[in-house]
Amino acid sequence: MNIPHNSLLAMLVIVCLLVIGSLSRFLIEKNNPEKDYTELRQRIQSWWWMIAILFACMSIGQTYAIVLFAFISFLALKEFFSIVPTRQSDRRVIFWAYLAIPLQYYFVSIEWYGLFIIFIPIYIFLLLPVRMVLIGDTKGFIHAAGIMHWAVMLTVFCLSHIAYLLVLPEKNLAAGSMGLVIFLIFMTQFNDVSQYVWGKALGKHKIIPKVSPNKTWEGFLGGMLTITLISAFLGPLLTPLSMALSLFAGLLINVSGFMGDVVISSIKRDLEIKDSGDLIPGHGGILDRFDSLIFTAPLFFHFLYYFAY
Repeated sequence: MNIPHNSLLAMLVIVCLLVIGSLSRFLIEKNNPEKDYTELRQRIQSWWWMIAILFACMSIGQTYAIVLFAFISFLALKEFFSIVPTRQSDRRVIFWAYLAIPLQYYFVSIEWYGLFIIFIPIYIFLLLPVRMVLIGDTKGFIHAAGIMHWAVMLTVFCLSHIAYLLVLPEKNLAAGSMGLVIFLIFMTQFNDVSQYVWGKALGKHKIIPKVSPNKTWEGFLGGMLTITLISAFLGPLLTPLSMALSLFAGLLINVSGFMGDVVISSIKRDLEIKDSGDLIPGHGGILDRFDSLIFTAPLFFHFLYYFAY
């Protein structure tokens, strides 16, 4: 598969950033041997693996990339069900929640937008409680139904929007459809990093201390400024959006990424856990790493779809 020029350049830039991060970590660790940098080393190593797998799948072919995102949805749904309390009788219902994954991503692969957009919010939404009724366990019914619906919406429906970016018509031929995915993922993850850096450097005023005490207004606004400016530059290179629309796309990613982060943090605080899992060394679980993308993916997709398609 030929990689479009702008997408290839974006991949090379991301790899260079990882090289810089690895070298910086090595120098910091060498100059401060008394400190433990195990978590930082694990985080960077995990980023190498995640980026390598993503770029490899997108480079080999569209189908491989769609399968990758379907597998990520499976891991995220499995992780969600592993941390939230469920009833014994719900196990027979959970099967139908998992079945939504191959069907949803099949609709992506055949570019059936109409069914892709309503399959989970309507058909799965109605199917799951009916299956619960047939089992006959009414104790805790509302709580269980809410968990089922929210789990599938977050981990399958929302994340599947990333995969659908790959099958959209290529309106920016220099970047191709993979440019849309690279833009979304890079801007979302860089938004997390920039908010963290600004918060560490200038953060004094907390936004929602009961949910996420490390989130500050300085970090949020500094990240907003950084992301909107970078988005205005990268958007026209990787997407069909103009510079002005790319700036608004960056603002949307900044705000929705923050919301995704604090929503998943609220879940973990409610369950009294630090991480959603330990699948990704240095990062925690799938939900820890994809929390922001769960919100940015559908919102960016529909913003892009409205203005460019």
